[in-house]
Amino acid sequence: MTRTLGHSLNQIARNNSWDFRMYSAYDAYYDLMPQYIPASKFRAFNRNKLQFVIRSVKVGIESDVIILSHINLSLVGLLIKTLNPKCKVYLIAHGIEVWRPVSFIKKALLKRCDKIICVSNYTKQQMINWHNVDPDICTVLNNALDPFLDLPEKFKKPEYLLKKYNIAPENPVLLTLTRLAATEQYKGHEQVINVISKLKVKFPGIKYVLAGKYDADEKVRIKELISINKVEEQVILTGFIAEKELSAHFMLADLFVLPSKKEGFGIVFIEALACGLPVICGNADGSVDAIRNGELGKAIDVENLSALENAITENLQTPLTVKTRQELQKQCLLYFNEQEYIKNLEALLN
Repeated sequence: MTRTLGHSLNQIARNNSWDFRMYSAYDAYYDLMPQYIPASKFRAFNRNKLQFVIRSVKVGIESDVIILSHINLSLVGLLIKTLNPKCKVYLIAHGIEVWRPVSFIKKALLKRCDKIICVSNYTKQQMINWHNVDPDICTVLNNALDPFLDLPEKFKKPEYLLKKYNIAPENPVLLTLTRLAATEQYKGHEQVINVISKLKVKFPGIKYVLAGKYDADEKVRIKELISINKVEEQVILTGFIAEKELSAHFMLADLFVLPSKKEGFGIVFIEALACGLPVICGNADGSVDAIRNGELGKAIDVENLSALENAITENLQTPLTVKTRQELQKQCLLYFNEQEYIKNLEALLN
């Protein structure tokens, strides 16, 4: 998300003859991907927090606007606002990091922010509910697709992935792509594993590709769930998927399923849709913004296994044609393209 933000801000600054700089507390210089912003606009501090704070504040107090990409940067924003009250401070609010009580410094920043940019309507409402912020300073700016995402033009399952995962072309394939951490048990992949045991009766060749990096504890938990539900033949754990492989994995599948409870927005949903892949998500978080309240996908109660099973069944019983995939891609690109994001972001800055 931040790479896309940087790319968009750099374009806006160039179009308006503004000065723009992007500072990163954690990245090193070799982490820069120059297709997003040029090296001259980027400064990396490689986890040197003190130097990051000092330099950011020094430059920030001479700036008209600063944008904090995360509430954990509150100290920087608060110092700048204190030293230069005329500088406008904008905060981007994503998801779970603001859906809970926050520290004194973070509370102080929220009181002095000029604008809180929420990635979804759900996050905006949570900001108001949890922190009693002025609704007038909260605005919704949905995330956009990465401008360098490799979008498919031909919709065909990649032969090399079918071979790699031992999947036949006619097998129905479900895909979940997410971070798999024992400390984040709200993504809903365990719910999908639970319903696969019933779905394999309806769809004997069904495969569930569970993709993403996992820690040791979560791997043990997932393996136990697979064993309990007797779906060893159906569930495929891929481990980490490189970015260059994302589109191919979306093309492999017939349906993307991530019944999460705590998505601030869910960029992965619009990535799937941009590859022409139907989506099932949860109905109690920011995911509904990514599917435009049901226009582009199906939202279900993630605690209701019958609802999840029925939604998957309904999708798999409807053949996924090339025409369907093309239309999904077209609609997704209509709403979540970077140019629309730039237009809305520039309006905020002005």
